[in-house]
Amino acid sequence: KAVVSTQSGHYGRGDKIVPLTVTKKKSYETKKDLVSAIQACCDKYAHLYLIEVHNERNNLLKEIRESWKHSRIFLGRNKVMALSIGRTMESEYKKDLHKISKGLHGKRGLLFTNEKVEEVKEYFKSHKKLCFARSGSVATETVVLPEGPLDLPHSMEPHLRQLGLPTKLKDGVIVLNQEHTVCTAGQALSTQEAVILKHLGNSMAEFNIELMSHWSDGAFTVLSESGTAMDAADDDFGDEVIEDANEN
Repeated sequence: KAVVSTQSGHYGRGDKIVPLTVTKKKSYETKKDLVSAIQACCDKYAHLYLIEVHNERNNLLKEIRESWKHSRIFLGRNKVMALSIGRTMESEYKKDLHKISKGLHGKRGLLFTNEKVEEVKEYFKSHKKLCFARSGSVATETVVLPEGPLDLPHSMEPHLRQLGLPTKLKDGVIVLNQEHTVCTAGQALSTQEAVILKHLGNSMAEFNIELMSHWSDGAFTVLSESGTAMDAADDDFGDEVIEDANEN
């Protein structure tokens, strides 16, 4: 059984005991609802795109969703999405949808729309925004700070030292004791490096949604060079209780 607390952080008289069979049933029903929603979109919309989100940021993704209310975007639960449209020719919901399914892994998802192909391509080609890189991102340039004053509030000096910068306060001004390389192009950013770049106002990452491939009325087209090798490994899917969703 699962214990659901009605008091934040505490368990006691007010706790509600929920059998695991109930939580499993709800999870199953949620997956079934997603399957139904995606298959309904296959019937409602003329075009389906396999998309990949680069440098995902919730606020920027929300803007995209707002701009595309006339369409439907599905992100997350790749296994269920793949099973919804079919992973094989035998189980696919419509002709050649399994080719879209093979690319569903990582930060990829589905875009259903009735907008013209050229309009969709133009929108996502132009809709890119710079954002601060996060830990693990690959540096796109080498950033070197010269010895001398830094144009940052003096109150940040202790924090900058904690991040590894050789700083000191001189007459109320933060000063670098020596030249310091913040990051090197081609190398993954550490947590400290990402924070320093943010303090410096260096937006090294770019948020964008890439169109990987396109499906319409049984015709499949690869749109991105990286979309030519899209097959997800079988291990990415694992066991799934709704695996026969399209085989009934």
